Amino acid sequence: MPKIEIDAERCKGCGLCVLYCQKGHIKQSKSLNKKGAYPVEFLKKAECSGCSFCAIICPDLCITVYK
Repeated sequence: MPKIEIDAERCKGCGLCVLYCQKGHIKQSKSLNKKGAYPVEFLKKAECSGCSFCAIICPDLCITVYK
């Protein structure tokens, strides 16, 4: 099962990973980070396929996928 880590403090909340998640398990958080952005969070980590599209599309390299 893939393990996913997201650095919420580096995330600028652009939402690209939300658009590219094939399973729809990423959403914008309702709380702000230190930058004043709404970082993304994973809804269902256990169902992640580990495709890594979210990590590839992230312009700030905030997402790491461990397979």
